[in-house]
Amino acid sequence: MKPDLAQLLAAAQLAADRAAAFLLEREGRLGPDAWSEKRPADFVTEVDVAAERLIAGVLRDAVPGSRVVGEELSPEAPAAGLTWIVDPLDGTTNFLHRFPIYAVSIAAARDGDLLVGVVAHVPAGVRYHAVQGGGAWRGHERLAVSEVRDPRHALIGTGFPYSELEQLPLYARQFAAVIRGSGGLRRPGSAALDLCDVAAGRFDGFWELALSPWDVAAGALLVREAGGVITDHNGGEDVIGRRGSVVAGNPAIHAWLKRLLADASAGAA
Repeated sequence: MKPDLAQLLAAAQLAADRAAAFLLEREGRLGPDAWSEKRPADFVTEVDVAAERLIAGVLRDAVPGSRVVGEELSPEAPAAGLTWIVDPLDGTTNFLHRFPIYAVSIAAARDGDLLVGVVAHVPAGVRYHAVQGGGAWRGHERLAVSEVRDPRHALIGTGFPYSELEQLPLYARQFAAVIRGSGGLRRPGSAALDLCDVAAGRFDGFWELALSPWDVAAGALLVREAGGVITDHNGGEDVIGRRGSVVAGNPAIHAWLKRLLADASAGAA
């Protein structure tokens, strides 16, 4: 591994570990009176904000001069140069209900080129990482996407458009098409972990209509380094430049899922 990538990975892992410990300490301590909504059903708490401050401090100390784009404190920060793309708590609703699917997601990119990604599955005590050109890993286990090619055998992950209800009619058509065409459908509630599941071959494919860069940056690198494909619904490879759609999977299921979603979007499925 190149020395600069090793430094970035070590910084991201340290920040993820510290944030994970912080989140575990506070799980179950916040009642609904402490929750606020950024968008409908998109909750944020003092824990999200404090976790992002903690992560940003670790990353800036480790790599002086680097920028942090984070969901809570700096969502509009410029992404040029060396930039950290951070979701301090992916799956806030799960965290608030003590449903054990939530994560810390940290990626490093230079001028939009993903270099390092780390995702910590907090309740499970599991950490995933990927380095550009160095593979995708769960601890010391190298990951690879599944070899499933028949959609009827495929397990597909998804996310619901709770915060953008105007997309429900489109999503309903897509949902129906995937239900008809696949072997199963799941919605755990953390896009970062969904993409880890694609990288690990547990999900054969995944799609969601509206995700932000911090939701997918680390997971996107994991998928690609595990041999998978991740694009927007039109096939564009830039999934961290703006909020938008995501389709991921092993090469065969990604191609099938992208075609299926396009047909459903056009009302043909």
